[in-house]
Amino acid sequence: MVHEGLDSVLFKNIDIVTEKKVLNGDVFIRNGTIEEISHKISRHAELEINDSGLTLIPGVIDPHVHFRDPGAAHKETIESGSRAAASGGVTSFFDMPNTHPLTVTAEAMQDKKNIAQQTSLINYNFFIGANNDNLDVLNTVENVPGIKIFVGSSTGNMLVDSDEKLRAIFSTGDRLIAVHSEDENEVQSNYETWKSSTDVSHHLNIRTVSAALRCTKRLVHLSKKYQRRLHICHLTTEEEAVFLENEKAYPLITTEVTPQHLFLEAPQLYEKLGTFAQINPPIREKRHRMALWKALKNGVISCIGTDHAPHTIEEKMKGFPHAPSGMPGVETSLPLLLTQVNKGNCSLNEAVRWMCANPASLYQIPNKGMIKVGFDADLTVIDMKKKYTIRNQNMQTKCQWSAFDGEEVSGGVVATFVNGNMVYREGDFFDKIKGKEIRIGYR
Repeated sequence: MVHEGLDSVLFKNIDIVTEKKVLNGDVFIRNGTIEEISHKISRHAELEINDSGLTLIPGVIDPHVHFRDPGAAHKETIESGSRAAASGGVTSFFDMPNTHPLTVTAEAMQDKKNIAQQTSLINYNFFIGANNDNLDVLNTVENVPGIKIFVGSSTGNMLVDSDEKLRAIFSTGDRLIAVHSEDENEVQSNYETWKSSTDVSHHLNIRTVSAALRCTKRLVHLSKKYQRRLHICHLTTEEEAVFLENEKAYPLITTEVTPQHLFLEAPQLYEKLGTFAQINPPIREKRHRMALWKALKNGVISCIGTDHAPHTIEEKMKGFPHAPSGMPGVETSLPLLLTQVNKGNCSLNEAVRWMCANPASLYQIPNKGMIKVGFDADLTVIDMKKKYTIRNQNMQTKCQWSAFDGEEVSGGVVATFVNGNMVYREGDFFDKIKGKEIRIGYR
């Protein structure tokens, strides 16, 4: 049966994860929109899914990926990244600007959107990147989720850390500003001390807790001074979580956490994986991991973003400090969270809130993130009883490895629907119809 270009789909006798509860019933979608949710629907549909024991959740929105396209197709492309995402239940992504060329002009932005329009299986949009010379572009380029600033250097030549430039960006316009928050001066000073080391665990001595905290405090000050919407990417420290707890009542500041910072910890990971564990900001000790979980549970951290940052196996084997920082994660994030649901560490409603509803709300994405009549039919079918082991050789990402290789997960993706079209089901992809550009509500 061909699943592409469907006018209608009916899910029968399925557990439906709504905003506040899980109910059993039917869902009817037509022309890419959820048209009816009821205990029992008796309507004809082109495709009917009526398999017992399945659960329907909103499609996952990953607000932080690096699909490397254009410029580094050997690591990942928008096509391969979107396939990996679809296999992991992700229906929408926001991609970061440190590609080649850098996404710092309207022309570069349009080029990326053209590539996505032709190749992405799922919905997409792209951050406009800040550099020291493109202030006018940041607020005029059309329909973007926000402005990305690398206040600490990570990858690509995009560092913006002077007081003058940051003030200019924060004081001009009203778009959300997403930041990589590490104090560059401290990081570079630490690097001079440790640059001769070949021990990857010393990455923690370079990208320190104090560097992260100092920069986050600086950015929060700017946000409050200029009343500017601030989103802090990939939070990693207990100290930042405690600091932001005190800022919780301030509605303009939000943050995210990655699965790798929730589930992995130093020093064991560095001993096991070497430079494959090297990312920016780094994976830290257990106390930080536990504090991040607490902050996520109590709302200090609003959402989960993977920071999917693939590098080839050959690149990651170069050794410290020469190996690039970053790891893939877009296809494993949902199964890892479902495993925590099955372990009783969080509820399914919480997982859906962190991965679906909250990203839609934070970025003002209309009609996504919830199973609700009138909303887009971006939906993921999961089997909470499905068990399997993550294996490098089974990864869809082009880099073909995962820090979670060998991890047994409980809860997996059965099928992924984007705009009412099935793009993935149990290992098969249906890529005739592509995803759409995500419209940002406040622009």
